[in-house]
Amino acid sequence: MTSRATDHSTDHPVDRPLRHPFEHDVRPITDAEHPDWTRAVNTGFLRPPTAPDQMLADRRVAFADSRVSGAFDAGRCVATFRSFDQQLTAVGGAPVPADAISNVTVAPTHRRRGLLSRLMADDLTAAKDRGDVVATLIAAEYRIYGRYGFGPATTMTEWSIDVPRAGLDPNRPVPQDGGRIDFAEGEEVRRIGPELHERLRRVQPGAIDRDEYWWAARTGQMWLHGSAWVEPFFVVYRSAEGVVEGMASYQADDEWSDAKQPLNTASVNWLIGVTPAAERALWHFLCSIDWIMRVKSGWRSPDDLLPHYLPDPRAASITTQADWLWVRILDVVAALEARTYDAAGTLVLEVVDRAGLAGGRFLLDATPDGATCAPTTRSADLTLDVSELATLWLGDRSAGRLAALGRLGEERAGAARGADALLRTSGRPWCPDMF
Repeated sequence: MTSRATDHSTDHPVDRPLRHPFEHDVRPITDAEHPDWTRAVNTGFLRPPTAPDQMLADRRVAFADSRVSGAFDAGRCVATFRSFDQQLTAVGGAPVPADAISNVTVAPTHRRRGLLSRLMADDLTAAKDRGDVVATLIAAEYRIYGRYGFGPATTMTEWSIDVPRAGLDPNRPVPQDGGRIDFAEGEEVRRIGPELHERLRRVQPGAIDRDEYWWAARTGQMWLHGSAWVEPFFVVYRSAEGVVEGMASYQADDEWSDAKQPLNTASVNWLIGVTPAAERALWHFLCSIDWIMRVKSGWRSPDDLLPHYLPDPRAASITTQADWLWVRILDVVAALEARTYDAAGTLVLEVVDRAGLAGGRFLLDATPDGATCAPTTRSADLTLDVSELATLWLGDRSAGRLAALGRLGEERAGAARGADALLRTSGRPWCPDMF
């Protein structure tokens, strides 16, 4: 899960519904309030409160198109909230407009006063009015966001590769398919990286777009995050035809045993491969670097092929597996019509939404050639909260399992199994990014 020490997570101290009347000024911030707002963010994430001037300046530029709000008590910012426009890839590859939520904090001195509820309600209502189909966030604490209609929609897995055990032949060249791997500088990464990522995003359900500031921050051009910039290594994979098909960013430590044997670890910041050949070549390269005894994969899809690129898949052991991208459905019709379906069938869903944003009864009529969804008066097949619909929408979760857990109601016998036949996907959704 995301820790509070990570700048772009959406964690915050638990903020319960209003119990006592408090007067707070909840609104968008002014430019002059940006330092105070950043101090509140840092306080919420347990970081040194005062941000360096350069970080403040870079954030002002990067956050210019964001919706930045706060709650103020006697002129001091005591809660923070930021959202921005995002494109989320649905099953089948269609881009869906999303309201991405980040930088959520409530000061420990101001918990249980309803501040998050007010900020969240204002933001989701505005997103619905804008025509956003979903809202998204990365949740560090599991129990917070369900009450606002969010549900976990993707999973993240991290592997640790024991390089000596992997079984790769150190005498064989990498790659072995006629392609090549070269080191790159930040300028080249900023030039060729966005198009490469877009090729991945267009085919990967759960992936999100990366703006120019994402690339600037990860190549040292801007300082948006809490820690000081440490330059990583960048490598690019080109196919035998010279086409860029993969790229990776990694860092390495410097650790040696008492016997002067290397014990170094390469930690992957991110790795893009738009073909299996590119992914295989990049992982084999990382496992072939002199002195590297372990490779940490970073955030990968739970069904990533990584272990099976190795002669001994057991050399890659899972170190973390957790929910990752959370989704909130704002428009049931648009969300269900945006994705594709491998099978034909109909399903009537009674969607319960306590916030009143997306509830109702809907008939989904799906075929491999397209789908329609519309309000209906037909009897429901399934009754479920909007948060549970979000967990099913990207195809990763099972309606049958939710029914067994008592988290949805099966109004017609066999309806959960039928929902799985329609909604589940052969490949699992994955969001490579934190925001």
